[in-house]
Amino acid sequence: MILTQPIQVFAPNLDRSKDPAAGYFAAIRLEDFSAESAAATAQYARKDFYKISLVTGNTSYFCQGKEYRLSNNQWALVFTGREVPYSWEVHSGVCTGFACLFTEDFLPLHTHLRPADWAVFSNNMQPVITLTDKDTPFFTSLFTKMLAEQASDYSHKYDLLFLYVLECIHGAMKLNPGEQQPKNSAALRITEAFKTLLAGQFPLAYPHQTVTLRSPQQFADKLAVHTNSLNRALKEITGKTTTQLINERLMLEARALLVHSNWDISQISNSLGFQEPTHFTRAFRNITGQTPSSLR
Repeated sequence: MILTQPIQVFAPNLDRSKDPAAGYFAAIRLEDFSAESAAATAQYARKDFYKISLVTGNTSYFCQGKEYRLSNNQWALVFTGREVPYSWEVHSGVCTGFACLFTEDFLPLHTHLRPADWAVFSNNMQPVITLTDKDTPFFTSLFTKMLAEQASDYSHKYDLLFLYVLECIHGAMKLNPGEQQPKNSAALRITEAFKTLLAGQFPLAYPHQTVTLRSPQQFADKLAVHTNSLNRALKEITGKTTTQLINERLMLEARALLVHSNWDISQISNSLGFQEPTHFTRAFRNITGQTPSSLR
C-alpha cells in the first residue's frame, strides 16, 4: 500500500480537537484509521499541518529523495512539516503506532518560536529517528497521554497537549541524529539571525508598542546583508521569502491580539505597523481567509 501527499490519514475528528482559542490538534492510533475518516476530513489541506508519528512495521518513508526503511518490531519517530512532500509505502502487514498533528496556531501565544523554527521540522535534522528498545517506551507513553488528555474534559487540556508535543520534540532532539546542513552554513546563520530579530519583536503587550522591523529592507539593514542575499538564504533554509515570513508572523500576532486582548482593530493595526486599518484588514483576509472582525 502506498500513501502519498496530500494525506488526511492523520486527521480524524479535528472538530472535536479544536482549541476554541487557538488552532487544531489531533492524536490517533494508526490502527484506528479508516478510509471513511480520511474522506470526512478531506476539507483540511495537508499543508496546514505539522505531524509527528511514532510508527512500527515493514514500511518505507520517502522524503527529499531518500528512503528510510523500517522493519517489523523496529520503532521510529517521523517528523513531517508543511512544505516538504513525502510518502509512505507499506511493504507487508500493517503500519501501527501513533500520530499527532497540529496547525501552527495551536501553539500557545507565549511561545515565540513556531514549529518551523524547531530543527525536527526543518532541514537541520533527519526526519526519521530510529528508536532503541530503551527509547521507545518513553515516546509511547507520551502519545498515550495525548490520547487520554484529548478525550478528557479538563478545561486546560490544550496546555497539557502542547507540553506533551514539546516534550516529544525535545526528546527527539536530545537523541541528536545529526544535522544535514553544516553549522557554519552562511545561509543558516543568516536565517537564524533573521528569526531571532523577528521573534524578538513579539509578543506585543501594550497598544503603544509598535513593530519596528517589518520590511525585508529593514531586516537586511539590521543584519548588514543585501536584501537579495537575505531572501536567498531564507528561501534555501525555509522555502519561503522574506516577505512571506514577516507577514505570516505579523498575522499570527494579529490573531493572538484579536482573540486574547481587548484592543480595538485600529490599535492592533497601528501596533503591527499598518498605516490604515483597511490595509490591515486586507492583509489579514489575504493570509487567513477571514476578516479581523469575523474572527473576533
